[in-house]
Amino acid sequence: MYSIGMQDIPATGKSRLDGLLANADDWALFIDIDGTLLDMAPTPDAVRVPHGLVKTLTQLDTTFSGAVGLITGRRLADADRFFAPLKLAATGVHGTEARGEDGDTIMLARPVPPTLTEAVCEVARTIPGILVEEKGAGLAIHYRNAPEARADLELQLRQTIRGWEGYALRRGRKVLDLVPRDHSKATGLAWLMQLTVFKGRRPVMIGDDHGDEPAMEAAENLGGVGLKVAGEHFSRSGADFSSPARVRDWLASLATPEAASSTAPTQHL
Repeated sequence: MYSIGMQDIPATGKSRLDGLLANADDWALFIDIDGTLLDMAPTPDAVRVPHGLVKTLTQLDTTFSGAVGLITGRRLADADRFFAPLKLAATGVHGTEARGEDGDTIMLARPVPPTLTEAVCEVARTIPGILVEEKGAGLAIHYRNAPEARADLELQLRQTIRGWEGYALRRGRKVLDLVPRDHSKATGLAWLMQLTVFKGRRPVMIGDDHGDEPAMEAAENLGGVGLKVAGEHFSRSGADFSSPARVRDWLASLATPEAASSTAPTQHL
């Protein structure tokens, strides 16, 4: 379909991405939101959607014939609010919510029991600066405003959930996510890959954090590619993108082929 200048991409990256850039019909794109598509913010509600991003995603969805999905720890209602009126295929809260082919959001896991939510909130109340975000089938315990409390917070939370075998505590960027043990962004990617629009394609997963790594591995296992965004988890030297802004630049280049010769995912971006 079109090509992008690849001179700065390491040889292994170039060979893995040639198919994506040559024929979008063979590939599917999956994108994390916070720290990947959008810049991080002090609180979940403080993120900003850059001008033109919704247009880029809309064009990208057309370029890839609908095979573009969001894989996020956010609730899908948040994603829809950010990118309105666009509603991409998506899974949320680490694979516990999904948007089916009919466009409706469906729950793939039960809500967190109220007693467990209260136990987590009780821990949070003992440590200043901790924010608990209820997400239906999961909880996000944010410590961005109290980073020095991470070790104590994690220890207390792990002790708290010992009696709840069905749940796991997973690290993120200044956040600890409490989610059903059998769900992850990898299961979210697998769920989306069963939809008609994604079947038979090779997945590209773009992410920036611990929680994205299982989905990157799942993409690799399906013959696709995992692309890393530098930040608090991946180092700049080991990442494919230096920032969410570079991710947005690259996606814009895919969505508008005439601009594709000037932008590529590279460790030097």
